[in-house]
Amino acid sequence: MITLRWIVRVLPFTYMGFIWFLSSRPADAIVNFHVHDSFIKESLHLVEFGILYLLFVLFLLVDGKLTRRANLIVAILSCLWGLIDEIHQAFVPYRSATVIDFVKDAIGVAVGYWIVWRSYFLKKGKLSGLFTKVERWFRPE
Repeated sequence: MITLRWIVRVLPFTYMGFIWFLSSRPADAIVNFHVHDSFIKESLHLVEFGILYLLFVLFLLVDGKLTRRANLIVAILSCLWGLIDEIHQAFVPYRSATVIDFVKDAIGVAVGYWIVWRSYFLKKGKLSGLFTKVERWFRPE
């Protein structure tokens, strides 16, 4: 039987595949916003890679392995996936690879990293209890 723990473990990698899939298409092939299309899509870089990083954090939380070192490693991995994504887009017709897009990817990861650092490791802020609850919920009996 498929467990929720297994699904959480697969999520970051599935999401990486989803990012790759979207990057393999022209920018407006999947979604085209009628208002402020360019602004929304450029802003999504921040959100998209912040989500990837947080999925990796969840991956570590379900096994109780979120340490300061592991947190830094998944932040770096998320940023590297942003770099790989930009390089990949350089070879996709009607797409481009830019340094500023990579910077936006890294900023999204950095914001997530700051939230996790403050909430989980420093135990400050309203989200600190949420991380503890997730860990307890997934703790093996």
